[in-house]
Amino acid sequence: MYKSEQLAHSLKLLIENGTWKAHEKLPSLRQQVEQSGLSLITVMNAYQELEAQGLIYSKEKSGYFVVEQSSDHPTTLHVINETVEINSVVFKYLKSTQSEHIIPLGSAFPNSQLLYSAKLIQTLGQLARQRRSYEQTPSLPPGNYQLRKIIAQKYAMQGIPTDPSDIVITSGGLDALNLSLQALTQAGDYILLQQTIFYGAWQAAERLGLKVITIPEHPEHGIDLDAFEQAILKYPIKVCLMMLNGQNPIGFTVSDEIKLKLAKLLNQYQIYLIEDDVYEELYYDQKKPLSMKYFDQQNWVLHCSSFSKTLGAGFRIGWVYAGKFSEHIQHTQLMSTLSVNSFIQNALVEYLSHRHYEKHLKTLRSTLQRYKKQYFNYLKTHLPEQCHVNYYPSGYFLWIELPEQVDSNDIYQHMLEHGVSVAPSSLFNISNQQNHFIRMNCSFEMNEKIQNALNQLIYIIGKSVTT
Repeated sequence: MYKSEQLAHSLKLLIENGTWKAHEKLPSLRQQVEQSGLSLITVMNAYQELEAQGLIYSKEKSGYFVVEQSSDHPTTLHVINETVEINSVVFKYLKSTQSEHIIPLGSAFPNSQLLYSAKLIQTLGQLARQRRSYEQTPSLPPGNYQLRKIIAQKYAMQGIPTDPSDIVITSGGLDALNLSLQALTQAGDYILLQQTIFYGAWQAAERLGLKVITIPEHPEHGIDLDAFEQAILKYPIKVCLMMLNGQNPIGFTVSDEIKLKLAKLLNQYQIYLIEDDVYEELYYDQKKPLSMKYFDQQNWVLHCSSFSKTLGAGFRIGWVYAGKFSEHIQHTQLMSTLSVNSFIQNALVEYLSHRHYEKHLKTLRSTLQRYKKQYFNYLKTHLPEQCHVNYYPSGYFLWIELPEQVDSNDIYQHMLEHGVSVAPSSLFNISNQQNHFIRMNCSFEMNEKIQNALNQLIYIIGKSVTT
């Protein structure tokens, strides 16, 4: 056993027998060097090992502290320190799948043909001939007032009193998330994520130098509230970032009952939540699911959404319901993205003012529901029985569970050789413990080309299961 392992084991015993209490500060690295007679590198390795095991946590410029231990509700919590590294993985994946000859079953965006709106294109043409559409001043933060007013009215229609000053227009949903995180955190802060979540959240954590605690998904409720409460009791978590409606990549929508309980916990422990709700409009039921903002009584929730998943990547306009953080976010935005395209903002104001959007959404939801059901039935019928296809009534993703011995990265590589992309679970979960899942984009019509791609996937998975 290495000296660092021996030291880590000794310190672990002191924590487990109660010699060191919850949130008690450990001896500094230099103090531990003097006490143990070991080198600074050895002590650092021991502390980092304890942190990786979830037994201690660090505070910027303050040292290391003991995590509160609990045996009532044993839960798997993964501590990811500032060495989160996923940007290069995502970059390589996106580069490998960007060819127009690749069938994009791994894409994060819906089929662009479904998002095409003749009325919106017509509106763009009309505005292009008007000089005022090119004025740049109104595009400065917080964005077009009329657009913010329309978005505020949409919140009000769901029972969320909103003023246009609460809204900041952004360059898409990911920009909204990044700006919100920058407003609420500093490098070295702890944030909480769902164990499996859209890779943009991991990228933001890496870029900002944040430490991440993850909680596992609940098989019934989507979010495990017991694990959530344990995490915020054990660690100095500053912000949570979650997807609760049409979650990407899994697809579940959390019930109102769970959202209400979550809101109460946020208020009780005074923790901020950044809600990524870019799929909020892609529901199949008659009633639109409520956002966490509806249950937020004390302004602990920043709600982020976008038009890009309903109108296309070319209309990368998003927003954040920022409330008291509105001005802070505007300042940050001015120093980074500077402004959001004023021409597109003006076009959206005109388009949204005449109920064209509601008609477009109705058709889009119906088509996505039909396509997704076709994919689900086909895969469920033809995949090996050891596989499980998770189906949720929203969005355009299927989450396919493979046998544990099958690595989804291998499936992705084999499919790429045949001109088809799928998204392996390593893009969404960096713990390296659940690499046997695939996210499938089901927004493409089930024609011969798509069916051949699915048959190829079924064959490759079947071959992997039997070898």
